[in-house]
Amino acid sequence: MAKSQFVRTKPHLNIGTMGHVDHGKTTLTAAITKVLAEADPTATRFVAFDGIDRAPEELERGITINVSHVEYETATRHYAHVDMPGHADYVKNMITGAAQVDAAILVVSAQDGAMPQTREHLLLARRIGVPYLVVALNKADTAEDPELLDLVELEVRELVGEYGYPADQVPVVRVSAAGALAGDPQWAASVQQLLDAIDDYVPVPERDYDGAFLMPIESVITISGRGTVVTGAVERGLLRLGEAVEIVGLGETVASVATGMESFGRSLDAVQAGDNAAVLLRGVRREDVRRGQVLAAPGTVTPHTRFTARLETLGAAEGGRHSPFGPGYRPQFYFRTTDVSGGMDLGGRERVEPGETVEVTVELERPVAMEPGLGFAVREGNRTVAAGVVTGVPA
Repeated sequence: MAKSQFVRTKPHLNIGTMGHVDHGKTTLTAAITKVLAEADPTATRFVAFDGIDRAPEELERGITINVSHVEYETATRHYAHVDMPGHADYVKNMITGAAQVDAAILVVSAQDGAMPQTREHLLLARRIGVPYLVVALNKADTAEDPELLDLVELEVRELVGEYGYPADQVPVVRVSAAGALAGDPQWAASVQQLLDAIDDYVPVPERDYDGAFLMPIESVITISGRGTVVTGAVERGLLRLGEAVEIVGLGETVASVATGMESFGRSLDAVQAGDNAAVLLRGVRREDVRRGQVLAAPGTVTPHTRFTARLETLGAAEGGRHSPFGPGYRPQFYFRTTDVSGGMDLGGRERVEPGETVEVTVELERPVAMEPGLGFAVREGNRTVAAGVVTGVPA
């Protein structure tokens, strides 16, 4: 049976849930789809909790490891929603999610308040460039004293203000995702109130439709008898069926042609900036492409192992290093959907203290598609130690 066509009838936004593990991100994602599906089943399909956490280890452990996508529609907008993992071991995948969204829903449990990963996710969201934030104060039905909710809200507002978001403007909505999933009218209404706050507060982003096409590759799928499909959120530009593309980064550049396109299982004649897309590639073997590369218009982006950057290191209070690092330091660098080891030339400096901002030259182990202005995160072990911006690449 032929697939239905994806029809653009409303402004499209990419949004995601982030926050500390077990604060209810995936439950809230499911609750959003349930509330909207009950209001208009033709526009939104209910996706249950176990339909979002699909990997066996996710179901077994009850945590989100991979970035999972669902779609839904409010009365005025179409959303692609990414459920970002909260577990400390999978912050790499959270960075992937944050790099794709126009706004984020920060989920904070009313029982626990802000936790260490709440801070880390806020930090990454700000540094990677998530422009807007809405707070879901979840598990509000478990708070016996309303004053406790007031205190948690105050704490969260102070925290988002610390990371550069407008503390007095960011909507904080008290919800119970579990209550909404259970069909409680009060808490279903709270989820709708959250969606109304997002519609009202987050503006429709200005997309770069005229730039050269670029889509970071998030995952790779082989379809028997058809070929290799790459998925991701289109960063800029427009790609039509039959147009030539290149796969750039982490190895030799591979040329191909886009022979099929979909968004959430519905076919498209073209994908454009902001789309959550799947692109079928002609003549590309599964081993020729991997997560972390980019799909781009031919000749428009080049891979580099060496670049200069402005680096802002994090202090211990932000979860960064407690001690300085020197010229031999080799952390992991996270760009879009990839991470690569690399070393830094500190320009003659003996050491860099936590909390300093410095200019550095980086040498990566593998080439990454990049250009000036690209943001990245730096991690060591299980903590974020710095965030930076590419300032220059070789001509």
